[in-house]
Amino acid sequence: MEYDRHIISRSATATTGVRKRNLFDPASDEPFKLSRSKLELFLQCPRCFYLDRRSGIGQPPGPPFTLNVAVDALMKREFDLHRARGEPHELMKEFGIDAVPFSHPHLDDWRTNFHGVQALHKKTNFLFFGAVDDIWQSPGGQLHVVDYKATSTQKEISLDDPWKQAYKRQMEIYQWLLRGNRLPVSDLGYFVYVNGDAAREHFGAKLEFHMQIISYTGDDSWVEEALSEAHACLCRDLPPAAAPGCEWCAYRKAAQTVES
Repeated sequence: MEYDRHIISRSATATTGVRKRNLFDPASDEPFKLSRSKLELFLQCPRCFYLDRRSGIGQPPGPPFTLNVAVDALMKREFDLHRARGEPHELMKEFGIDAVPFSHPHLDDWRTNFHGVQALHKKTNFLFFGAVDDIWQSPGGQLHVVDYKATSTQKEISLDDPWKQAYKRQMEIYQWLLRGNRLPVSDLGYFVYVNGDAAREHFGAKLEFHMQIISYTGDDSWVEEALSEAHACLCRDLPPAAAPGCEWCAYRKAAQTVES
């Protein structure tokens, strides 16, 4: 699950801010592990991506989202009960989705951070990976990527907010990865939104949630080019220019101006 706010990369160390492991070496013939979140970092700012994967200078870590992690774990357990029974969840019935949670021997690996669904992109030699939340299977055998989202809002939930374009790319990457494992993946995926109700009069040591499913038809045709561009970025001798509007790069530039 990636939550309903921007999560800052946790790649920096607490002391020096420099990461010494899993740095890209243009001269190496070994496959280079690249996560879905790092490709998203490249799309947001090539300079930040280069500094992270070539120099080990990551963005400072954000706070841990422990409540969101708890919701994610509970959601997976709940859907796993229906997976074991081979039956749809009541929410799937409510939203007219003719499918059941998908069972597969590697599902636990696919949902584990730092492992996830993996596929070797031969053109770049990237071992690309990402951890999916869930997969549902329709009666015809098609697989549907499912992503859990936790939020608390009184507004109508939609996928049209600017920052949610990254959510769409997230789903499309999972579709691409599963197809890379020769699985029959549908373009149609689902976001399961868990919305905390903050409008109640009393807390009572209990937070209640409203759940809904939003469908999304993905298009993963951009992933190949993005991986190639990310590879070309890492093969540069010097960092590329910052993306317009990158707050991290603007901060670094302003700090350097004052310090010099």
